[in-house]
Amino acid sequence: MNLPDRRPSTWPADRLAEARAVIADVAHHSDHLIRLACNVLVAHGVTAAERKDARVLLLVVDARQPIRQAQRRDQHEGVAR
Repeated sequence: MNLPDRRPSTWPADRLAEARAVIADVAHHSDHLIRLACNVLVAHGVTAAERKDARVLLLVVDARQPIRQAQRRDQHEGVAR
């Protein structure tokens, strides 16, 4: 039987690194993943600037959402006609 590792967990640092990687390559990730990364950085970012930038990006991604929904609706209506 293997016992769990008793060393201090590195998962918070790993999640921050993953969130930063998503933000660094924002053009290649879904809005959902970008939102998740922003929420991690807003809550756990190291500097005030990092947390502020994540909040601003979250606002930008959320502002795009109605446009994407309208585009999907227009595409769907175009197919249905």
